[in-house]
Amino acid sequence: MTNIDANTLILPVLLMAGAYLAGSVNVSIILFSLLGKGDPRSHFSGNAGTVNVWRQAGLGWAAVVLLLDMLRGILLALLALHFLSTSLVPWVGFALILGNRYPCFHRFQGGKGVAAYLGFSFPLTSYAVVIACAAWAGLYVIAKIPFISSFALVTILATATILLAHDNLIAIAGVMATLLFIYWNHRSNIRQFLKKK
Repeated sequence: MTNIDANTLILPVLLMAGAYLAGSVNVSIILFSLLGKGDPRSHFSGNAGTVNVWRQAGLGWAAVVLLLDMLRGILLALLALHFLSTSLVPWVGFALILGNRYPCFHRFQGGKGVAAYLGFSFPLTSYAVVIACAAWAGLYVIAKIPFISSFALVTILATATILLAHDNLIAIAGVMATLLFIYWNHRSNIRQFLKKK
């Protein structure tokens, strides 16, 4: 490998590693600790995500967690867009979601990545974020099942990002890897839903 090739790889690797570490800082776990509420993973779904915070601490604290998760994603997307080629940007998002799901700072038990992906998508396709949030809210009102709403949200975001990528196969692969990973993170929700049926 030449020096040019090595130097070309350094920045993407650093940004992806940084995204993983940033995702590993779980806002809801830290917030609950500061509030003396214990660990959000010990109740309801066992998940450290926004919906579980809503169930345990109310809509206000859930909004705080959502906004902080989104801000982190927005910042990382802006850094990726500035420093990396378009084809590698979605892989930074994947690293963020990986850290959110398997945080090295919290025993590798975190959230499912929906809020983080929402934030990361905003600089890439802001119009799709608006549509996706409206779809989430509409489906939740109708079905009252958060994971179905989340599936709609992330699918809309991924579809819009893929359309922007055109025929960039590396970027599309990064988007699909992220989407499928978020789906997989919800497998327990799917099993519970099917049992009820």
